[in-house]
Amino acid sequence: MPFFKTPFNGYAVKFSPFFENRLAVATSQNFGILGNGRLHVLDLNPSGPITEIAAFDTADGVYDCTWSENNENLLASAIADGSVKLWDLALPPTQNPIRSLHEHTREVHSVDWNPVRRDSFLTSSWDDTIKLWTIDRPTSVRTFKEHAYCVYSAIWNPRHGDVFASASGDCTLRIWDVREPNSTMILPAHEFEILSCDWNKYDDCLIATASVDKSIKVWDVRNFRVPVTVLNGHTYAVRKVKFSPHRESLIASCSYDMTVCLWDYQVEDALVGRYDHHTEFAVGVDMSVLVEGLFASTGWDELVYVWQHGTDPRAP
Repeated sequence: MPFFKTPFNGYAVKFSPFFENRLAVATSQNFGILGNGRLHVLDLNPSGPITEIAAFDTADGVYDCTWSENNENLLASAIADGSVKLWDLALPPTQNPIRSLHEHTREVHSVDWNPVRRDSFLTSSWDDTIKLWTIDRPTSVRTFKEHAYCVYSAIWNPRHGDVFASASGDCTLRIWDVREPNSTMILPAHEFEILSCDWNKYDDCLIATASVDKSIKVWDVRNFRVPVTVLNGHTYAVRKVKFSPHRESLIASCSYDMTVCLWDYQVEDALVGRYDHHTEFAVGVDMSVLVEGLFASTGWDELVYVWQHGTDPRAP
């Protein structure tokens, strides 16, 4: 499958929920430490190279991106200057971004669109907070302040439109219900920073966490004293974890060890695939909702790979 070269270091990749051949890539200059950012929108061609259909430039790095769940042309991005920017592919570049929401006081590290309500999204930041936004409001609906350190990830539950989870450098995973004043659950999930979390798409009580301790843990929120399983195999911090939209027990992860791994957490030999196509930190991974087995990854080697599971990502 093909690859795409980005001018900056890759940070996140997201398949469109509307078009099976479309994905967005968040990138940052100088490894996200200082410099510009760019949000790429790419189309896959069955027989040819990946083509860029749009690119949006930002004055600061883009750390994450997400597609709207109710408008095929709308994207939100998490920016290093503390802003959240909304982009509309139907409008020319000069009319973008259509909105820049600046409330976070530090870098915004994640953005996630609500798949149930479809009108709202979450952002998490290095300012230790999570914010809830809706499309029609210029200011956030609510700020969630409990974490004691950077919140690296905030992810909606796929079934319950009011429930989300957050993963933090304070070594806790928290479960929230937007109707409640405080978090409803606190899991001391790892002894080191938690960089990512994701809900199982078939069992809304299962959630995976990924940590600097090199492990991925699967938790059942109904009984979270011990994890359901611990997945060991990465040799450095696990940067992102993602449950498959097609197979209940399948998990993808990417790591500072430069690999993308595939796990079946329900079997004894859980590691079912390891891809070592990146030559720098692998920091973004996604699985297509529309095409089973289609993966995308990006990393600090300025490359975006798209491949079918079981094939070599580097194969032409």
